[in-house]
Amino acid sequence: MKIGRQYVIYIVLVNVCIFALSLFLININTLLFIAAETLIVLSIIISVKIYRSLIRPIKMISSGIEAIKDRDFSTHLVKVNNAEIDNLIEVYNRMIDQLRHEKIIHEEQNFLLERLINASPSGIIILNLNNEIISINPAAEKLLALKEVEVNLKRINNIAHSTITEIAALKDESSRVVKLSGIKTIRIQKSYFYNRGAKHHFILIEELTEEIINTERRAYEKVIRMMSHEINNSIGAINSILNSFLNYSGQLEENDKKDYENAIHIAIDRNNLLNRFMSNLADVVRIPEPNKKSTNLEGIIDTVISLMSPVCEEKNIRLVFTRNEVKDSISLDRLQFEQVLVNVVKNSIEAIGENGEIEFETIENNKPELIIRDNGTGINKETQKQLFSPFFSSKKDGQGIGLTITREILLKHQFEFSLQTIETGITEFRILFDKH
Repeated sequence: MKIGRQYVIYIVLVNVCIFALSLFLININTLLFIAAETLIVLSIIISVKIYRSLIRPIKMISSGIEAIKDRDFSTHLVKVNNAEIDNLIEVYNRMIDQLRHEKIIHEEQNFLLERLINASPSGIIILNLNNEIISINPAAEKLLALKEVEVNLKRINNIAHSTITEIAALKDESSRVVKLSGIKTIRIQKSYFYNRGAKHHFILIEELTEEIINTERRAYEKVIRMMSHEINNSIGAINSILNSFLNYSGQLEENDKKDYENAIHIAIDRNNLLNRFMSNLADVVRIPEPNKKSTNLEGIIDTVISLMSPVCEEKNIRLVFTRNEVKDSISLDRLQFEQVLVNVVKNSIEAIGENGEIEFETIENNKPELIIRDNGTGINKETQKQLFSPFFSSKKDGQGIGLTITREILLKHQFEFSLQTIETGITEFRILFDKH
């Protein structure tokens, strides 16, 4: 029972008892009866005054405490002209002002932190005590191709996603470099922070793609230029000497002449093949900046289909174009982009061998997209990790030049792209364009 109600009941009982006792004085002594009644009236007046000066302030403070429980720090108490209570009210009001100030600072800091997390170019995933994802910022959504609604409040160990699986295996304060589908490479790092004394984990995801690509490019460009310079100079001189040796074939006996000339021609042919190989490598270094012009994507695809149809017909491979009209023109270098599509189709043909299908599909979304599908042998996990590494090839005698040139052209155009085999056994090369 609240103290105010207890006080009221107590005063009522006391005054009722006094009144009951005063009734015995009516016949005995009228003056004493009147004095007793006067005492009751004074008691009631004093009780009301005490109630107003003590119990009501206590109720006010109780209502203030309820406001604090509700985190409402906007309510101030009014002084009641009682020194002790007014001191208590003053302390309460100062406390409320301090709490309101700290609440504002806390909310501003939380707002700033939330804005920084959402604007961060690095991906951030925050977990709760049960290892459930409670927050994932836009950068992480983009890097991992995930939506927060798909993983919100799901245990990280139960999410079927290759990169999330890598994240789940991380230990505290450890990191790992992971290659995503396509060209993207990321570093994932697991760390923690304390909130209200409890340990919470978060994952930091940094994209390393541009840094790695620039490092690789500087390395192989330097090597290719050095090799090209040395080999071209040497091959020219060596072939000149070999051709001079052919002039001495007439001095040999007829039985030895044919073998001698054959050996010289083989050496010259091998030098020429080496020269062409170095020329192909040098083409990667010499790719110019794209001369972008507004271009119709479907027209380029039609041209490439016409160009590659004879080769596909020989191997009984169907070339299909599923047209979803891309209304806006795309800014690109037509010659370079045709080379990209030719390289992709060649890889698909090699993956299929014979009796298959290659499909071009255009998609009109927020950004236009081109998908090239084939039903070939597909890409295994080990090869997937190495895709788009400079000069990597899964073929026994492959040089990886075609895919490297494709990579460089698309990077110079700043188009997003990926290559992977999906669950249905279909391999897809995806290119995402910017509208212009």
